[in-house]
Amino acid sequence: MTLLYVLLGTMFGFILSRSGAADYGFIQGMFLFTEFQLYGILTVAVTVTAPGIWMIKRRGRTLFGRPIDIELKALHRGNVVGGALFGVGWSLTGMCPGPMLVNIGEGKLYAFAALAGALVGAGLLGSFYSVVQRPFGLPPLKVGTGEG
Repeated sequence: MTLLYVLLGTMFGFILSRSGAADYGFIQGMFLFTEFQLYGILTVAVTVTAPGIWMIKRRGRTLFGRPIDIELKALHRGNVVGGALFGVGWSLTGMCPGPMLVNIGEGKLYAFAALAGALVGAGLLGSFYSVVQRPFGLPPLKVGTGEG
């Protein structure tokens, strides 16, 4: 199974690279409304994925027969703040997590700075979760359950 995931991840990374979805110039252009290629890529991704998820939910099982339960995550102020931070980081670095790894794979050294920032940010959230949990209405952590 791990080999399948590595293969799918490699294919996804290749598609991101070849489509321009990991290119700093295209991403900056998208946010500046001077390049529209990524809007098309995002539209195709949603158009293909939405019916696929609908079919999986309707069938109730994965292709390998495992039961599936896609639960909605709770909405809270943390979603808004986290989304804003993600968007600012994405627009400043020109990378979200997938393209960040693609850029590292392409040998672009500046992607390591973005990766370091993402890891530091995740670590800070983990360290200060109990401090920000109440003000942002965040759910309690489910430690050790593989959920959350």
